[in-house]
Amino acid sequence: MEKRLYRSRTDRVLWGVCGGLAKYFDIDPTIVRVVAVLLIFANGLGILAYIIMAIIVPLEGSKVTPAGSGKREYRGHQSVCQRDSFYL
Repeated sequence: MEKRLYRSRTDRVLWGVCGGLAKYFDIDPTIVRVVAVLLIFANGLGILAYIIMAIIVPLEGSKVTPAGSGKREYRGHQSVCQRDSFYL
């Protein structure tokens, strides 16, 4: 099974980013949270990184499709692109 990074549903304080990182690296979530707080107070990058990860990293148990798995069909001059039920 491929190891993937997810936000934690169970071990969360805000959005589960630190809990997900801790589960991915198999370390104590408290260590990840302390490092995040230190980064926030050191230069503010911790806040930016946390917000970006909260937006980008999927929630644990959510359906994630690999990149390039969208189905593309070409019919004459019209193109139909199917990706998550979205048609052009």
